[in-house]
Amino acid sequence: MKKVSQIQTLVIDGKEVGGKSEESILQIARENNIFIPTLCYLEGLSEYGGCRMCMVEVKGMAKLVPACTTLTREGMEVITNSERIQNYRRGILALLFTERNHICSICVSNGHCELQALALALGFTHVEFPYIFPKMPVDATHDRFIADHNRCVLCGRCVRVCHEVEGAHTKDIMGRGITSRVITDLKEDWGSSKTCTGCGKCVHVCPTGALTEKGKSVAEMEKRRQFLPYLKLMRERR
Repeated sequence: MKKVSQIQTLVIDGKEVGGKSEESILQIARENNIFIPTLCYLEGLSEYGGCRMCMVEVKGMAKLVPACTTLTREGMEVITNSERIQNYRRGILALLFTERNHICSICVSNGHCELQALALALGFTHVEFPYIFPKMPVDATHDRFIADHNRCVLCGRCVRVCHEVEGAHTKDIMGRGITSRVITDLKEDWGSSKTCTGCGKCVHVCPTGALTEKGKSVAEMEKRRQFLPYLKLMRERR
């Protein structure tokens, strides 16, 4: 039996807003032009809650909660931009920058990178943690695309779009913690994949320069994601 949607009222940053019972804090915040940063979230894909950039405070709860996966309730009071939250988000960004080799000046997605844009938006100026400088591979075996694991933030967008939208499930994540890595099929070269359709959806949902098209120079790799909400709507109507 389908659950009946209910309209409810909550408070976000002192502003009274309304939304549906099945909507998350992030969805209602965006409907009301309230900024909450994200990396793993993308409209048209399932909620993942992996990047932890969207953590917010909810009155009555001691811990921060992810806005993308936390459903709203009547009378909920949410804070999206306290000093505690700002420090938390800058800490997450610092860890993302130190865990891989992000060199913006020579990245093909320079100027079109969500990680870079978040750093600017949140006033992120320096990293206090030591860099790990891992030796990450670059897979250029595909005819059209390149996978540079030095730029990956493990947001899982490519995995979800390949499974949920394209239906190929070519991509997956192997390993644990900072040693995790996106793989193709059973850890094969991308160019050898028997399941990849070459659609390019994974490339265009990637928030950084981890997945790019061949033939693009620095600052040319602009991602196109407008197809996702449309495809999701078409699936729901079928």
